[in-house]
Amino acid sequence: MNKFLFLFILFIATKAGAQTSALAIADSLYAVGNYSEAIEELEKSETRSDPVLLKLAQAQKANGNPAAALENYKTVLEQNPERILTAVEYAKLLANTGKLKEADSIFKQLVNKYPMNANFHYQLGLVREEQKDSTAMTHYNITILLQKNHQQALGKVAKRALVSGKLMEAERLSKQGLETNPSNRTLLSILAQAYYFQKEYQLAIDEFEKLVDLGAGSELIHTRLGTSYYHLKNYDKAIFNFNAALDYEDQNHATHYSLGKLYALKGEYKNSEGHLLQAIIFKSVILDEEFTSLGLTYKHMEKPKEALNYFNKAIKENPDNERAMFERAIAADSYFEDLETKMNYYQAYVDKFRETGSRNLLLLAQRRVKDIREELHMQASAPDEN
Repeated sequence: MNKFLFLFILFIATKAGAQTSALAIADSLYAVGNYSEAIEELEKSETRSDPVLLKLAQAQKANGNPAAALENYKTVLEQNPERILTAVEYAKLLANTGKLKEADSIFKQLVNKYPMNANFHYQLGLVREEQKDSTAMTHYNITILLQKNHQQALGKVAKRALVSGKLMEAERLSKQGLETNPSNRTLLSILAQAYYFQKEYQLAIDEFEKLVDLGAGSELIHTRLGTSYYHLKNYDKAIFNFNAALDYEDQNHATHYSLGKLYALKGEYKNSEGHLLQAIIFKSVILDEEFTSLGLTYKHMEKPKEALNYFNKAIKENPDNERAMFERAIAADSYFEDLETKMNYYQAYVDKFRETGSRNLLLLAQRRVKDIREELHMQASAPDEN
């Protein structure tokens, strides 16, 4: 063999061996999270081959230096524009660093060149969504046509259907994805909510409970579980779940209000009182419903003075709250001794709601006014014993 040819081959082999060694060391460092050391090792390499530049870009990206990583991806693609996986990684990093138009351009080229590739359509959809471009949904739908169980695309399309009120479509798409991955939390949540808004409460409970079993409980999930159990008249489980919701947000007035009403339904008026008072504390807008419920709780606790106080508060918040005004008259009837005072409360209710009020409540109030007038007449007609 020619001496010079032998030396050239030896030189090439040495270079290749050095590159392989550098890549192996860098791989080991990268695998244990020593990204800076991996970068140093790769930068020692005298060659700037594609494998070295790509490994360098990977380590730089992981080390929080996306600008350097982008430069290396770009260099590789300039030398080898047919490297599809590199183009995908480059475009993803462009999108993650806010360079959406550049990322869009690359994914658009990939979609045009490989129109049957589901992932390229999905990635273009993500970039379009970030740009608030409505064509994102088109690409998510194409993704599903090409790959019917694409989990992420199904999640996107099913969520859009749910938000748009297309509940049957959201249900269908969620089930389609769950056939492949029954533990997909996003799709389980969408399916549960689709059932919930269709008032299929037992079906909603089944899906929400799966999410809880998967460790994906949240304030929203436990609140909707509580509401679903309430509609099925399972008050114990409703209370359990509303209390679980408080573990995530203990100052949610609506949760306390729901618990107050539920405890009242079970006759646990002390618990009802506590939660309704907290609901009032945590609510910053009109409180007439909370005041009315608290008044009713005190009514059942046979505390007419407290009930009267909160019915008055409810009416002050909302003068058109008919229930509060009617219940105030009943509380006044129990609390006051003076017949005229009792009658005046009933009469105030009748005068206010004579034209618009509940027929049944009006009849009850008018009958009580009549009875009190008869009592007053009898008192006035009674002979003076003195």
